[in-house]
Amino acid sequence: MFRICLVSFLFLMICSFQGLAQTTVFNAPSTDVVAKRQVYLEADFTAHFDKLSNGGFQNYGYKTVYGLTRKIEIGTNFYFNRSGEPSYKEFQANAKWQVYQNEKRGFAVASGTQVYVPLRDKSGQKPVTMVYSNASKIMPKTNGLRLTGGYYTMVGAKSDFGTRHGAIVAVEQPIFSRLNFIADWYSGKNRFGNSFGGFSLSVTKKQTLFAGYNFGNFGRANNSFGFAYGVNY
Repeated sequence: MFRICLVSFLFLMICSFQGLAQTTVFNAPSTDVVAKRQVYLEADFTAHFDKLSNGGFQNYGYKTVYGLTRKIEIGTNFYFNRSGEPSYKEFQANAKWQVYQNEKRGFAVASGTQVYVPLRDKSGQKPVTMVYSNASKIMPKTNGLRLTGGYYTMVGAKSDFGTRHGAIVAVEQPIFSRLNFIADWYSGKNRFGNSFGGFSLSVTKKQTLFAGYNFGNFGRANNSFGFAYGVNY
């Protein structure tokens, strides 16, 4: 299983010299990529504010993305989950390729992959790989409204993982010069299955704050607040 995930990631890394990437709206991937030779760093925090014994949890992590070429980005993430169950740590490696972009028409297409590797996991979970493709369109006469839609599939997921295929949807609407409404959604009943609604605020040209709420696709116990702080270098 691990070999399948590793080969999938290495294959995309090799192909990335022709074009790959991994920025997100909040949870779901966008069609954007980090500029060539630029670095994006992000600190993430999500929490279901309840007692750990009643299903509460906190998830801490960071995201790093590097612009390998003009249309390719690669990155790594690390997350630590604290809940009523044993602590859970996970390493993630990702790559994205902006297949097509037409700035004049406000249209873009991207494809990417992300490998999820549990660390010191006591539950018997194995690495899984997400492969996805999506497209975005900036709608005319809407003050910059951008709609994104796509499809994802999980490679190497066991039967207890849940839904292995699904849709990706995202909305980004500028409100003021630095404030945007953002929302995204993964369909399906699995660890990704939720919708997010919130805001992004450009504090400076290089710093951005994100805040909002995740609504789980299968019950209030999966709801959580989400916060992130990102910096471009």
